[in-house]
Amino acid sequence: MTLEELVEQVAKHVAAQTDAIHRGDSRTGNKHARKYNAAIDQLLAHGDAGRDALLVLFKHERTDVRATAAAFLIRYRTAEATAVLEVAAKEGGIGAIDAIMALKHWREGTWALDPG
Repeated sequence: MTLEELVEQVAKHVAAQTDAIHRGDSRTGNKHARKYNAAIDQLLAHGDAGRDALLVLFKHERTDVRATAAAFLIRYRTAEATAVLEVAAKEGGIGAIDAIMALKHWREGTWALDPG
């Protein structure tokens, strides 16, 4: 899969997980979480090229997708990711919860999604 296709997979499965959670379908949500995490792992395996590819999701229409990308990229692009997460934290919903937790862990020094 190309980097762009992996990024598309991340967005698709983050959105699908959120939609499943809203329906109360944790089994399907977990399936999508495994898929987007696998795509992120593949992107990160490409180093900075994979991280740069993920940056396009900072402008995604969905808060949950933006927050997920920013949570994984906060070490790599701290200022931009923090700004995305702070906006997402104010928008409400699952994306806001993810953003709040990512910022909390980052500020506490316990964040470890992409240790580099």
